[in-house]
Amino acid sequence: MLRLRRYSTAKLSIGIRQEAKNRWERRVPLVPDQVERLVKELGATVFIQPSTKRVIPDEKYTAVGAILENDLSKADIILGVKEVPIPDLIKGKTYMYFSHTHKGQHYNMPMLKSVLDKDIRLIDYELLKDKDGRRLVQFSKFAGYAGMIDGLHALGHRLLALGHGNPFLAIGMSYMYRCVADARLDVTRTGQVIMDDGLPKSLGPMIFVIVGDGNVSRGALHVFKCLPHQWVRPEELEALSKSKDFDNHKVYLCQVTAKDFIVDKNGNYDESDYFTKPEKYSSVFHKKIAPYARLILNGIFWTKQYPRLMTIEQSKQLAMEKKLNLLTLADVSCDINGSFEFMGQSSTIDDPFFMYDPIKNETHSNLEGNGIQIMSIDNLPTEMPLEASEFFSESLYPVVAEMVKGNFDHPVVKGATITNDSGKLESQHAHLETVIERTLASQDATVQGSRKILLLGSGFVAKPLVDYLLRNPGYSVTIASNMKEEALNLSQNRPRAPVVPLDVSNKESLGSLVSSHDIVVSFVPATMHPIVAEECLKYNKNLVTASYISPAMKALDNRAKAAGLTLMNEIGLDPGIDHLTACQMFDHVKSNNGIITSFVSWCGGLPAPEVSNNPLGYKFSWSPKGVLLAGLNSAKFKRDGKFIEIPGEQLLASAIDVPIFKGYSFEGLPNRDSNAYIDIYKLDNNHLETMFRGTLRYKGYSELMYMFSQLGCLSTTVNNQLKSGISWGDLMASMVGKNIHLGLTEKLGGNFNQNQIARLSSAISWLEMDAKDREVHPSESVLDAFCALLQEKLVYGKDERDMVAMHHEFGIKWDNGKTETRHSTMIAYGDPTSYSAMAKTVGYPAAIATQMILEGHIKEKGVIAPMSSAIYEPMIEKLDREGISFVESIEK
Repeated sequence: MLRLRRYSTAKLSIGIRQEAKNRWERRVPLVPDQVERLVKELGATVFIQPSTKRVIPDEKYTAVGAILENDLSKADIILGVKEVPIPDLIKGKTYMYFSHTHKGQHYNMPMLKSVLDKDIRLIDYELLKDKDGRRLVQFSKFAGYAGMIDGLHALGHRLLALGHGNPFLAIGMSYMYRCVADARLDVTRTGQVIMDDGLPKSLGPMIFVIVGDGNVSRGALHVFKCLPHQWVRPEELEALSKSKDFDNHKVYLCQVTAKDFIVDKNGNYDESDYFTKPEKYSSVFHKKIAPYARLILNGIFWTKQYPRLMTIEQSKQLAMEKKLNLLTLADVSCDINGSFEFMGQSSTIDDPFFMYDPIKNETHSNLEGNGIQIMSIDNLPTEMPLEASEFFSESLYPVVAEMVKGNFDHPVVKGATITNDSGKLESQHAHLETVIERTLASQDATVQGSRKILLLGSGFVAKPLVDYLLRNPGYSVTIASNMKEEALNLSQNRPRAPVVPLDVSNKESLGSLVSSHDIVVSFVPATMHPIVAEECLKYNKNLVTASYISPAMKALDNRAKAAGLTLMNEIGLDPGIDHLTACQMFDHVKSNNGIITSFVSWCGGLPAPEVSNNPLGYKFSWSPKGVLLAGLNSAKFKRDGKFIEIPGEQLLASAIDVPIFKGYSFEGLPNRDSNAYIDIYKLDNNHLETMFRGTLRYKGYSELMYMFSQLGCLSTTVNNQLKSGISWGDLMASMVGKNIHLGLTEKLGGNFNQNQIARLSSAISWLEMDAKDREVHPSESVLDAFCALLQEKLVYGKDERDMVAMHHEFGIKWDNGKTETRHSTMIAYGDPTSYSAMAKTVGYPAAIATQMILEGHIKEKGVIAPMSSAIYEPMIEKLDREGISFVESIEK
């Protein structure tokens, strides 16, 4: 412990920052007890920035003599916990916080450059050490507590995803507990269930491995020991993993350190030699430890001169040999691409784990998919903010007391100083100058939120897009919307998802938003996309939309190419995913000397079968108007060599059965101009017998909607009597007569039989369109009134899910004369607790396209759709990792 020294010089003042790195950061460097000592024992002035989320309220600080003050320029020394945003750094001050710079971390080199430019003395908590090199202040033990708790929580969910109910599911995230003792009690109760009921025997022995023996590992053990357990040595792991005689009423623990998996070329380990000449050594962790572990908690910190525990290639080899049984990696150290090279990103408290597929060397979010679940939260102690702050504060107080007395030459303080107040790096950190120069020159700094994405619109399909993009800690997504509450719900107050107002018609305001971001995603109505595109062209920004390429958008193609911009369109579901899979098949056939003789593509967003419980078999998540108007569009297609056109007023009467799977009762309607895609897809019209794109519905929808159309329910004519004061019963009477159900026969009997009219009559009653006490929503037209009614009556219930179905049929003729039909089908279901199927299948493709453009993987310029292999191949793989995939079959 650092001893206090007595000084009589004037005392320096202290400022305590309001933490702003993320919403979870609630810790403080000094608690009120230590502030009181500074004020009363040393006569120091302590300023504290007001904060409503700090774990200790402002009032407790002012009660012991601190002064509430937003402006910390009055303080000589400013204390924080996490990195200080560059704009908040005040020139000429002394700062103390976890800067994450002394290892040359590229992402914080811009901040270190600013520290130097502003003549700031920077002291880093991580470097405060005693004469024996032991750290004096740290949150490591709390990282260990939280890491083990969150790791057990993650393991429970991974096991469930693999089909195993298990007692670990009862363990929450660390932040859900008031204190460590409460969490340990929950783990103890889980242990009692394991003792009583056991773990699934089919899983084999549940082996936990803790790597390291420092404070992190000690914290993890403090939690783990609440489970019934048996210690095993590393050399016992292989035999235990193969044993049939293990006890599934307890878990097994192996704690390892470098001596257990680090060897030189002769298979030996010498600690002093290893730490002086680490290049002579390599890791055999992938042979001795990894094949047998179910959960690994990594508590050692890694630097580049030391060998990794396990490389990407080693993990791939184990997986390919089916020797990798690891379910969960709880990487508390969170060294990106460090000890475990494949751990390439940190996770967050909001989104605590992700999956890594070692064979594909790719991450994904499908918990039921292949690979290793990784929990790599980089701020674990924030989940236990009060106890962590109290522990930290008590250790930090002697250091702060020396600084208050101006003793910056104290060996502990001096040893932790990275930059001095002359704008220079201390000698032991001089090498960072080169790192700063190299980082800034290559623009390799991935500062949080450094790639700024502008999202226009906040509708329900936007959530998967925002969540997907925010997985990358280097991205921020500004949500611009004219629906403030909707946008705030989408943001969830995440620091990298700010909300701003949107008025697309205000070019100055729109231009200001576009110019300050790196890329624009437009989810506003399709008619507004050309307006947005003009601003993108003006400010040299790429654009992503999920809508069809309109003539107005297509007209911008040459300008976009000249500007070197990508204006990506048609990257949702339909259009979007349909292009990806269709073009993949077209190119495959062509590259194998085949010919496409027919192409039929169906797609539909529907309620899941179990909730298609209304006369139309259809439900709406948004305004029905677009869906109903689509039923009035004319359609063009080619069938059996003949070009066919269906006028809009007959479209709903043209439905045909679509027998994709026996379990679904589908019908379909032609969708717009299919023939235009003959050229778009670069197909040979001379050999193409059929070209058809259609919309799926459940059987009976089209007939019933056609009858509603014949009644006049889809009329867009302005009708003044609808603007106020009319009931549905009176409106229907004005359309078919006072006896509504008899009037249906008189009006429609010439075209429909009695069974059809009876079905329409039943639907009218179900919708309460014959009710005198149901008022028509004030509307311009009958169509608008009908839309308002459907939006009220055909709505998804709380626990109801939707479904998306897409089906392609490819007629193929090979160069040997043989023919075949290939089928490619996707069925995706929504999850009432997270994303709808429609939201996933629109939001994810748009998000992936955005990411690919930002990372330079899409080279194509101009107004484009996703039809080239450079786009569809990686995108199909990425969608597969999100659970969006196709089942293929061949019919000879």
